[in-house]
Amino acid sequence: MSRLFRSVEGGELFPNGSVVCIGAFDGLHLGHRALVRHAVARARALGVAAVAVAFEPLPREFFAQGTPPPRLTLARSKVEILRELGVDAIGLLRFDAAMAAMPAEDFVRTLLAQRLGAREVWIGPEFCFGNRRRGDLALLQAMGAELGFTAGEIEAVDLHGDRISSTRIRQLLQAGDFTHANDLLGRPYAISGRVVRGRQLGRTLGFPTANLRFPKTPALSGIYATWVHGVFDQPWPSVSSFGTRPTVEGVEPLLEAHLFDFQGDLYGRHIEVEFVAKLRDEEKFNDLVALTDQMHRDADQARAILSEHRLRATA
Repeated sequence: MSRLFRSVEGGELFPNGSVVCIGAFDGLHLGHRALVRHAVARARALGVAAVAVAFEPLPREFFAQGTPPPRLTLARSKVEILRELGVDAIGLLRFDAAMAAMPAEDFVRTLLAQRLGAREVWIGPEFCFGNRRRGDLALLQAMGAELGFTAGEIEAVDLHGDRISSTRIRQLLQAGDFTHANDLLGRPYAISGRVVRGRQLGRTLGFPTANLRFPKTPALSGIYATWVHGVFDQPWPSVSSFGTRPTVEGVEPLLEAHLFDFQGDLYGRHIEVEFVAKLRDEEKFNDLVALTDQMHRDADQARAILSEHRLRATA
């Protein structure tokens, strides 16, 4: 189990040193994975700990609190994926006013040199940090020469001529292009979480749902054909609504997955909802009868799409 820490300040964590990679890591796409895997490989070669440093909330969320930008991955999923990539410790640093005001030099000296005992520091292309984003590769290299570590930047990762970035993936998801988005992510786009109780309106309409909260601005919204993982050994076909539910005056983003032909209680279970295809945008209906009629049409369409999707996967 990887160690998790939340603060820049504190006692020394790695007396024998570490190799550190730093990034926002929203989505943990192929570019992020290349950076993390490089840091892990360097740490193994040196016989020291591999540390991934990220921020929560994301800096761009903190600076745009009124209209926060879309988010790909929640903090828990980010930590889970980083652990799968082999890091020994994760710094999920609290990004608040104090962090925003911290000079880049203090960040380097306090966290990287003193707390983490960095031997090497790796970042992605054009990554900046610290107050007014004044920290960059040149600063890391200059201070590293003084404090005893080296710093480097991995090359940008492209796929078929398309620059891999979280921004590009958000654009593809919003356009419903899951095939292209999944290629850049290196895996199917999915949202995971623990099933919570909702208003149980879907049950009264004949469409009981497993509900996942998403306490950030999601990168996509609408009705989707989906697979649900974590219920049985095989992914379960489903149709999902992701949005604020305007017909019933919803406010908070909620992911509601209706599992076809499923009987059982999923409350408290940790599941993952994989997005396959967008069916339509979220819309407000005049009444629940019109909403229910459309839900039946959505379910039929999702069943057909998922049946074809399964056939292609096994061909």
